[in-house]
Amino acid sequence: MPNIVLFSGSSHQDQSQRVADRLGLELGKVVTKKFSNQETSVEIGESVRGEDVYIMQSADKSRAPVSVKLVANMLSVAGADHIVTMDLHASRIRGFFDIPVDNLYAEPAVLQWIRENIAEWKNCILLGSQRVTSIADRLNVQFAFIRKERKKANEVDRMVLVGDVKDRVAILVDDMADTCSTVCHAADKLLSAGATKVYAVLIHGISSGPAISRINNAAFEAVVVTNTIPQEDKMKHCTKIQVTDISMILAEAIRRAHNGESKSPRPKAN
Repeated sequence: MPNIVLFSGSSHQDQSQRVADRLGLELGKVVTKKFSNQETSVEIGESVRGEDVYIMQSADKSRAPVSVKLVANMLSVAGADHIVTMDLHASRIRGFFDIPVDNLYAEPAVLQWIRENIAEWKNCILLGSQRVTSIADRLNVQFAFIRKERKKANEVDRMVLVGDVKDRVAILVDDMADTCSTVCHAADKLLSAGATKVYAVLIHGISSGPAISRINNAAFEAVVVTNTIPQEDKMKHCTKIQVTDISMILAEAIRRAHNGESKSPRPKAN
């Protein structure tokens, strides 16, 4: 693609490379250094004057020591025409200049994984956030809800199931899972209500603290996460975690943004 440069932050270079490959691009050269006095140096290794520049970064702070804003400011000084950051963790595209904020959705990747990996998907029922209704419509299956009453953050006091899951495969869909207490309790609730199997699809699988232990001990057939956050270390300790790739969605968003097309049409799952 002409007049476009794609840079990767330090948090998730594997995903950035996947997107670059889909677009037929080489990743831009950038070197970041952190000194003992905590000051940071950023060196841009190629010309970006007059180019549209995209920066991909996950919000995983342990892997992202250098501020995206710092890199964006350096690129602006170097003469980039437009600069857009793609925050993988929040799954959104953000313009620092005249490009508006756009949310990107992992729905195509979720649909593809369900159809290819759950043999009984036509007899499933989906549960989760508001977006679950759209996924259920695309699959032509029913949906239900679990109402959560929280005592405090990461701790649910009571769950109420609204809908019938008896003799069905239940698929929990959520935007994010941190300690996984809620989603694991939900799995128990669904099995006790008569679900034959339970899967979880978690767009951002943070899985901090006791999350891995909880997933291992829960009754999930599989816990599916996207690769907005690196998952390799978590998969070594939990065989239930499976990853679905969203690089096709990110690459298509960049292509549309670069060509001035609407970002609203979503890429179709193959």
